[in-house]
Amino acid sequence: MITLYAHGSPNPHKISIALEELNLPYETKVVNIWEGEQFRPEFVTLNPNSKVPVIVDHENGRTIYESNAILLYLAEKTGKLFPTNPDQRWKGLQLLFFQAASIGPLFGQRAHFSLFASEKPTYAVERYLKEGERLTAVLESLLSGREYFLDTYSIIDIAHFGWLWCSVHQGFSINNYPNLKAWFDQVAARPAVQKGVNTPLPLPDFTPFRTAAA
Repeated sequence: MITLYAHGSPNPHKISIALEELNLPYETKVVNIWEGEQFRPEFVTLNPNSKVPVIVDHENGRTIYESNAILLYLAEKTGKLFPTNPDQRWKGLQLLFFQAASIGPLFGQRAHFSLFASEKPTYAVERYLKEGERLTAVLESLLSGREYFLDTYSIIDIAHFGWLWCSVHQGFSINNYPNLKAWFDQVAARPAVQKGVNTPLPLPDFTPFRTAAA
């Protein structure tokens, strides 16, 4: 049994999707980030950086944090959703790091300054909107002539989908990127993905923020 500590946000959804895809038995514990539960001592012992998601694998007593590290752990635990071929494996590792270093942080900053910041400095908004479009174009190029980021569906798709799912719901359209849109629709239609993006909670309603920003 695996315990998933999570909330309704992109990185936790990556893990709930993977757990569903891998058909692993798990339970979820909601960490109410709005009330600061991630800073309680009992949670800090699980992740010193006070972030969700975290998993505890009770089979071996192992605790793992950082969403892409968790994805890789689950893939290696089951021998599924990540290649063993050296060339594909190294490509996959690069794309995992790319998602963690660029897609997640930059998409997050784009949303923060464009939608959520009480003051929206022009420089910050323009910078992250521009960088968000540049990174979206990179994803579009990576999917040129292929269904998935690797030869088959993998944790790389799950890692990127968590943030694309959130980004699209925040109003950042991908309709002008046909490769990315086709990939997005195909991944979104998977039953495990549909369940995962609602576990343990769906994304919040971004409509008020989108309306205010507009």
